[in-house]
Amino acid sequence: MGYALKIYEAFREYGEEKARVLAEAFEELEKRYPQILEVTTKTDLSETELKLVKEIEETRKEIKEIELRLAKEIRQIELKLTKEIGETKQIALKLAKEIEETRKEIKQIELKLAKEIEETRKEIKEVELKLAKEMKQIELKLTKEIEETRKEVKQVESRLVKWMFMFWSGQLIALIGILKLFLK
Repeated sequence: MGYALKIYEAFREYGEEKARVLAEAFEELEKRYPQILEVTTKTDLSETELKLVKEIEETRKEIKEIELRLAKEIRQIELKLTKEIGETKQIALKLAKEIEETRKEIKQIELKLAKEIEETRKEIKEVELKLAKEMKQIELKLTKEIEETRKEVKQVESRLVKWMFMFWSGQLIALIGILKLFLK
């Protein structure tokens, strides 16, 4: 608004109304185009251009430095990853080898257990046959002893019958003798 006032004062002598209209128009221009007051010169543009070129060069230099630093970091990371991948492959190979060895050991143990199971089954069958044979022998022996015991029991029975006969015969003779004695 400062320029509008200066214009009004400068043109007031040509007519108050004309000065006021001119001042209002300039004020309106200032409002619509505030950058109009900031007119730059060729020198200002050259200085600004030089500053911008310098800043662009510095920025390019910084970008190059950052690119070099990033490239170096990327190479280091690639080397580290390559090393870790190599170590991982070695570990994987080692694990695969250990797994294969474990599988072989498991198969050997399975074969050994199958063999032991078969041997145990044979031993069980042998023991069963041996027990069956022993049971038959015991059965025959018991049958023989039972027969002998029956014979002994029959012999004892026949002796008892003999002794009973003699006892009762003696008793009968004694009773007959007592009865004769009483009846006489």
